[in-house]
Amino acid sequence: MDDLQQQSAMIKSAALKLGFSACGIAKNVFLEKEALLLKQWLASKYHGTMQYMENHFEKRVDISKLVPGTQSVIVTLLNYYTDAKPKNSGAPIISQYALGKDYHQVVRQRLMLLLKFINDNIGKTSGRAFSDSAPVMDKVWANKAGLGWIGKNTTLISSLQGSFLFIGTLMIDRVLHYDEPAADLCGDCNRCIKACPTKAIVQPYILDASRCISYHTIENKGSISVEFKGKFRNRVFGCDICQDVCPWNRQAKPHNNAELMPKPEILRLSKEEWHNLSEEQFNEIFKDSAVKRIGYKGLMRNIAFVS
Repeated sequence: MDDLQQQSAMIKSAALKLGFSACGIAKNVFLEKEALLLKQWLASKYHGTMQYMENHFEKRVDISKLVPGTQSVIVTLLNYYTDAKPKNSGAPIISQYALGKDYHQVVRQRLMLLLKFINDNIGKTSGRAFSDSAPVMDKVWANKAGLGWIGKNTTLISSLQGSFLFIGTLMIDRVLHYDEPAADLCGDCNRCIKACPTKAIVQPYILDASRCISYHTIENKGSISVEFKGKFRNRVFGCDICQDVCPWNRQAKPHNNAELMPKPEILRLSKEEWHNLSEEQFNEIFKDSAVKRIGYKGLMRNIAFVS
């Protein structure tokens, strides 16, 4: 094992000790193929009202413009799968990822500890950490780092862990040993496409976000089209339907990260309690949750829509 391989192995080992589920490393390259696909996706208006997806195009496809001097992209995964379910049938449903503490802080804090490890044990290194908080095509980098492939439902899928995974990226100015991209193992399976109640997966690997339940319950700040009435299946923040039916999620095992554990006060809310939620209760229950992002009015709009 040469020095670069040894250094990369040290980084991956440290990432696992910090609680990440997996770690891979990719060489910084211009994302030529992805740039073309992104242009086509934006031209098709599949991003709906998410104007920010049009911003910083060059930084999305060339991270050297986002973090000058980047040589390597260290990618981490953090399992958030849980088998915990709402205690009351008929209660509104929020996506698994939002049942615990807001993942942005959890992932980024661990990435900063990983950067500190690199500086302390390998050598002086500059870098920046991101977790769904910048124009970074994190699923692409996860694939290039060998951690999984982008499935037909456009989520990252790991053959070992499924798709209930948070992605973190650490851009550093150090050359390392690089992993090979992961192969696509979706095969001829189309379960996610067939299961989507709003037909948001318009063809394999292409998502019309403007039809997605997650988009309408989180990103859409206006009214929700009556076209989708009765199709949200009680989802009021995010949607896991395309992941729930994915055969690769048979590999998913409940995580043991204390910070991401589902909050009991969310799971025990009855249908009536959801509908009668006060703003004060909302602020208390969701104070450190990703649900806080849509605000009290946004959540109550969604609850009313699925009623």
